[in-house]
Amino acid sequence: MPAFSSNSTTWTPTFTNFTFPTYTNTTKNQILTKVEDTVKSFLDNIPLPRWLTVVLMVVGAILILIIVLCLCLKCCRKSKTKEKKDKIGLKGVNGGSTTALVQPEVTDPDYGSSKEFRGKLLYSLDYSVPQSELTVGIKEADSLKAMDLGVSSDPYVKVYMCPDKNKTCETKVLKNTLKPVFNESFTFQVSKAALSKSTVVMQVYDFNRFSKHNIIGEVRLQLENFDWNHVMEEWQDLSEPSRHEEENRGDICFSLRYVPTSNKLTVVILEAKNLKVMDLGGSSDPYVKVQLTLDKRKWKKRKTSVKKRTLAPYYNESFTFSVTFEQLQRVNLVIAVWDYDTMTRNDAIGKIYLGCEASGNQLRHWADMLSNPRRPVAQWHSLLSAQQVDSALNLKRKLPKPPKLPFNGHR
Repeated sequence: MPAFSSNSTTWTPTFTNFTFPTYTNTTKNQILTKVEDTVKSFLDNIPLPRWLTVVLMVVGAILILIIVLCLCLKCCRKSKTKEKKDKIGLKGVNGGSTTALVQPEVTDPDYGSSKEFRGKLLYSLDYSVPQSELTVGIKEADSLKAMDLGVSSDPYVKVYMCPDKNKTCETKVLKNTLKPVFNESFTFQVSKAALSKSTVVMQVYDFNRFSKHNIIGEVRLQLENFDWNHVMEEWQDLSEPSRHEEENRGDICFSLRYVPTSNKLTVVILEAKNLKVMDLGGSSDPYVKVQLTLDKRKWKKRKTSVKKRTLAPYYNESFTFSVTFEQLQRVNLVIAVWDYDTMTRNDAIGKIYLGCEASGNQLRHWADMLSNPRRPVAQWHSLLSAQQVDSALNLKRKLPKPPKLPFNGHR
């Protein structure tokens, strides 16, 4: 205990009856011996050779270290991304512009965003007044955003007009390039009066055979203030796609196989996903109708089973048709997804058609089937509206059956 010294005015603490614990070498050796015995008994209980046990422990420790490092890197990237998003550039904005920041005067606040450079597109527009025909030329693109793991993309361009969107055209797919040269043109029938109320949409996509195609960016042109006395051609940066597009109808995956020796065309409906909701309960009862048209007339058809209350049905159902190679040049394959209703008429969710008269990804899938005989070729396709496909096919009515001659028993 501390005490005061009687010969001094200063207080000096003195400690009595207190000793610090002492550790001898013997104690330390005993602790190490216990740890070694515990480790040895643990290793002896493992039914593996000692060297293999040590190797597995080392490998496990390395794997744990790698996982910890990956988690740390991921957390650092997230924090950096959050900091970038939180920084808002207000340079050149004066105090009276609060309204413009909160409520910009545009029809689509998400359209035209310049947050990320997506590339640029060279296009041309030409309108023929006598023919009431607009020609949209897709020339080339440059500096496209890389969408694939190999720091590249497989771009193609989809072209259509709003608000009708009766016709959708697609360019060919160019593999592994960020500077594609297309040099393709598409025509749209539109009157001069309707032209000023129309909008041309050119969307650049990245092609993926076994998954949904990713959109890189788009160019959207309102045609009300254009001078149609000459052909217009210019570069324009791709913008973020508008969120106020026509609702998605879903995607479908199927495979095609043609055997020339037996003249057999086999269509396997594999699955669909992200289908449009058609029922009040927030679901659908989808089935797929497979139809062949020959010379612009309905020819043969089959259909799958109905999958109840799902927007991602799995079918894996196969259909085989007898089609000669000569007929194959004049055949169109129509894949239609329908919603089954017990009490009312079935509703079309979406359609897609393939054949030598198709374009874009549909034509590519058909060409891949022809160039790989006896091999099934599978691919995902985005469904279009039934009106779009029916308008593009422009099917003729069935030939009327010849009238039966009246039976006359007398010669």
